[in-house]
Amino acid sequence: MVLDGSIQDTIVRVIAPVIERKRDQALDILRGALRGRGKLAVAFSGGVDSTLLLKLAVLALGAESVLAVTARSESLPQEELDACRRLAASIGARLVELRTNELARPGYVENSPQRCYHCKSELFETLDRELKAREDIEAVAYGLTADDLGEFRPGMRAASEHRVLRPLADAGLGKEEIRALSHGYGLETWDKPAMACLASRIPYGSPVTAEKLSQVERAERLLRALGFRELRVRHHDKTARIELAAEEISRAASSPVREQIARGLRELGFEFVTLDLEGFRSGRLNEGLVSPRRLPVR
Repeated sequence: MVLDGSIQDTIVRVIAPVIERKRDQALDILRGALRGRGKLAVAFSGGVDSTLLLKLAVLALGAESVLAVTARSESLPQEELDACRRLAASIGARLVELRTNELARPGYVENSPQRCYHCKSELFETLDRELKAREDIEAVAYGLTADDLGEFRPGMRAASEHRVLRPLADAGLGKEEIRALSHGYGLETWDKPAMACLASRIPYGSPVTAEKLSQVERAERLLRALGFRELRVRHHDKTARIELAAEEISRAASSPVREQIARGLRELGFEFVTLDLEGFRSGRLNEGLVSPRRLPVR
């Protein structure tokens, strides 16, 4: 349905003040985080949510009191690390690249539905151990959103255990509101497709290895080089299952693009290449879990 101009203007007048109130609440939460001492560390992945959080933190506290912290490991694509460097610089925040070692954690490697708990635990424990005293960090915040609260996210428990702040969620900011604010601030991430760590491409129960993460990273880089934007390459051992936005599926299935994709992924070590006709859906691997919140942590 296409709305006429007057209806659109009315919607903007009604919604904009609501978003602004939530933004102001997030700024107040950030201002209260330091109590006049130390620095705020923002867990920074370069995605839509953490980029807006970093921007708001700098606005609330000043760049000298904010540190962007990016976990650098095999699960972060090089392109995303490059984006973190560029985005932090554009916002005016100092970036610290923190080496984490998720692959040393059995609970991460075994890849149960609680994998994200172990991933976030590695981040926050490493941050506490290696940066907290050295950088005079008083508080840590991450980009959880109000929409995330209703999803299966084991990493939330790790954040809670480490008393990590969640200003966007606590201010009631959802993902579309975050994109709207990002657009208003001129952040390049405002329309960036959803991104998750590379381990999310490996089905639960299949061990996470550096080799698999590298295969996925290179496979997705190949697809982006061919012009695809919203995508996942799911790693099913010898098979690569490609998920694309619905409007991009027909181009991927057409010759010669189909041949380029198949040849490129076989060169990366996959024996079979499939195109998922249902298309891309964020959180796809969580579908079918039975009472995921009750699954034990191991």
